[in-house]
Amino acid sequence: MKIRKLFLAVVSIMVSTAAVAQSYGWHPEDENYAESCTSIMVGKKASTDGSVMTAHSCDSNYRTWLTMEGSKTYQPGQMQPIYLGLLHTEEPDDMRNVEKKGEIPAPTQPTYRFLNVAYPCMNEKQLAIGETTTTGRLELRRMDGMFMIEELERIALERCATAREAIALIGALAEEYGYLDEGECLTIADKKEVWHFEIYGNGTLPVDPKAKKSKKAPADKPGAMWVAQRIPDDHVGVSANIPRIAVVDFNDPDNFMTSTGLRERAKALGLWSGEGDFVFYKVVSSEAKPFSYREFYVLSTMAPSLGLTFDMAELPFSVKPDKKVSPEDLFAYYRSTYEGTEFDQIKNLSVEVDRKKKENGKTIYYKEVVYPVSTFMSGDMRALLNKLQPGVTPRMRHIAAIQCSYSHIMQCRDWLPDEIGGVAYFSFDNPAQTPRIPIYAGATQLPEGWDVCGQARYRKDAAIWAYRETNRIATIYWDKTRHLLEPRIMYWQEQMMQECELVEKKAAKLLEEGKKEEAAALLNNTAQKFASATAKNWEDIKAELWPIFARGL
Repeated sequence: MKIRKLFLAVVSIMVSTAAVAQSYGWHPEDENYAESCTSIMVGKKASTDGSVMTAHSCDSNYRTWLTMEGSKTYQPGQMQPIYLGLLHTEEPDDMRNVEKKGEIPAPTQPTYRFLNVAYPCMNEKQLAIGETTTTGRLELRRMDGMFMIEELERIALERCATAREAIALIGALAEEYGYLDEGECLTIADKKEVWHFEIYGNGTLPVDPKAKKSKKAPADKPGAMWVAQRIPDDHVGVSANIPRIAVVDFNDPDNFMTSTGLRERAKALGLWSGEGDFVFYKVVSSEAKPFSYREFYVLSTMAPSLGLTFDMAELPFSVKPDKKVSPEDLFAYYRSTYEGTEFDQIKNLSVEVDRKKKENGKTIYYKEVVYPVSTFMSGDMRALLNKLQPGVTPRMRHIAAIQCSYSHIMQCRDWLPDEIGGVAYFSFDNPAQTPRIPIYAGATQLPEGWDVCGQARYRKDAAIWAYRETNRIATIYWDKTRHLLEPRIMYWQEQMMQECELVEKKAAKLLEEGKKEEAAALLNNTAQKFASATAKNWEDIKAELWPIFARGL
């Protein structure tokens, strides 16, 4: 009865989500429909070492090139351009299909150096930003706005040192110049705290017919509706493409920040009655409830003592974890496919087969349980299996995704110099199949090949393909090949964490001695070392995979 109730709840959410998706012209079986990223946040008192963490998996067809952008200095009165289309370029200088949307006054101070991925993520002051698309109500989007979310992230990283500064700047720019993008969530962390920030367009107010006829109707300029809620220091939060902020406390500036005139705008748009609690996710979205599979999995497994269930109308915005959380714990969450749980989408797809092998000259016959269909199956494969036996593999969107472009877990530590306190543990492609590489806030350059995108076409000079080619081959028969990849992932994870501890001690000493260039070189070389070694290892694994397929499946 419990399983049946859970399944019916899942079906209900799937139907609701499908309706929303179809209203935007997306097919609910599309791997990328409104489910393109996952971000987990950890407050400093919830982590094992007192660090603040945020994260991001870019689970869609976005560019995979990344650079470390240096500081820039602008002349007085100079303007800074704002662009549309940077998510799908092939190299840093590729401006094909990129449109200049406008410009804003350039900063009067030199900008901060920052890590420029598709969604810019970390600067030299240990300001770190994760991202997930939350879509929201179609009628809120303002196509006459200037800013896409990735440009707001870039500007914040160039100009801000703390999460609160970043939220205030992003919100002010979006309100003044107009927010162009779909609904978005940014998970913004610094050395002290982490915030969950949701932003949407400000819609278009209905025009009084009399005022319109007399040409007295004021122009309804594009702006933004947004709320930021702080994750308590001893809590963990998650964003996975569904708006999560519920009741907004406008009298608690320590834990909430909001756009100007938010309640008035929502009431004028007919999205809030003006009475009772102001529930933000109900204002900006038609989602049935503010969570789905990924949010439930993270919060329920972080705090099993709470007894959270999937059929709840709402989950807590954040939870105090039963055990404190380490970076390695987050690495594991980003590899998660719900294996062994009720949400495991291949739990019904095992089969017992007859085997035989030679031992000491004798033929041994035995039986083996195998899972011949990968958890990373295509939508077409899932459709076929469900055609043969309805409901045998319901679509369960897990955290690890084959369509992932890249992911990173970012750690901010206030007891270390900024150069080594901030680190992004970065990986290309599916996080369940690829090792991570440390990129420090004090790095000044990235490994060779990282400035080339490998999405639009196969390029040997694009770093991602050293991993993606091996991963895709392994996925064909994941049940038999995962034993080659998974131990290597754990090996490199252990090596990375041990090496990072030593590197940080060396870098701290160099910084203390005023040797900043030597420290930067050490951090650059660390990333290069792990990039080269892991890429070579994945090429070697590819050679080991081919004999498996040569014998046939």
